Amino acid sequence: MTERLYNQDVYTKTFTGTVRSCTEVPGQEGYEVILDRTAFFPEGGGQYGDIGTIGGVRVRDTKERDGEVLHYTEGPLQEGDTVEGEIDWKVRFSRMQQHTAEHILSGLVHGRFGYQNVGFHLGDDICTMDFNGPITREEMEEIEQEANRAVYEDLPVHILYPPEEELQKMEYRSKIEIDGQVRIVWVPGYDRCACCATHVGSTGEIGQIKVIAMMNYKGGVRVTMVSGDRALLDHEKRERDMKEISAMLSAKEDELPEAVRRLMEENEDRKCQIIELQKRMNELKVQQIPEDSRY
Repeated sequence: MTERLYNQDVYTKTFTGTVRSCTEVPGQEGYEVILDRTAFFPEGGGQYGDIGTIGGVRVRDTKERDGEVLHYTEGPLQEGDTVEGEIDWKVRFSRMQQHTAEHILSGLVHGRFGYQNVGFHLGDDICTMDFNGPITREEMEEIEQEANRAVYEDLPVHILYPPEEELQKMEYRSKIEIDGQVRIVWVPGYDRCACCATHVGSTGEIGQIKVIAMMNYKGGVRVTMVSGDRALLDHEKRERDMKEISAMLSAKEDELPEAVRRLMEENEDRKCQIIELQKRMNELKVQQIPEDSRY
């Protein structure tokens, strides 16, 4: 089985390993590579597998099968060679930020309402969470503020491997039944959850947690969130949009809501005027029709 270096130190960016096998993937332009040790995290826990390079060859995905970590590369590697691997740290760290933020939000929702996170997807742009109960926007705003307090407190994020006897007494969230050793991610005061994925070492590294959308979903609510670098990008985009709208409406940014309301009212007035004009036009057309042809 592959030795998983990310479980020893999640901040391992480069490493050396020996190529145990390299096989061409049928029907695809690529290869499936197994090393004796790796820092590449395979897809799991709602998080995509790492990308990067091994021996200078690009790794475009990482998955797990039968206890082995499978690296999907764009080119072949020689079995028996010792190679250097490097994960794409920018991508990995962003995912670590999002995933840890998800734990904090989900922990707060569970603690306040008792709801479970029954669906989690960490994409390349956004993170979505499905909770099995209703939450109002006002309630989610309060939870978002609490989540960011956890960020400001810069709390340590603990990774625990409790023995079975201790685990039986421990309260923790878990989406599925887990065979073998259970890995617990613990953010003191906010969440304790079974999870196999990678997380930041302290909550301060998340930077910021921002809920950007909510919708009713299967009797509960789907929450869309960004954090860390993605939150910054979201803020920058919204700021650019605000400036563009401000210029289009010739209004200061803090006056945009009122400017939009005026525009909507003017638009509604024009619609009413158009309806009246169309009505008047139809009446005039009817008047131009000879009386003996109207019926």
